[in-house]
Amino acid sequence: MAFVISDACISCGACAGACPVGAISEGDGQFVIDESACISCGSCAGTCPTGSISEA
Repeated sequence: MAFVISDACISCGACAGACPVGAISEGDGQFVIDESACISCGSCAGTCPTGSISEA
């Protein structure tokens, strides 16, 4: 199951750097995860300083 980023995202970019497959990019106002590319490893959730990332 893919991970998703909530509205609590502060656009710091920590998650994008942690993603081993490059599934995270800067969207309109916050970062977004490409669900088709996400491998559900959880690396992004572990680096998010606001806890904005969770399993969908």
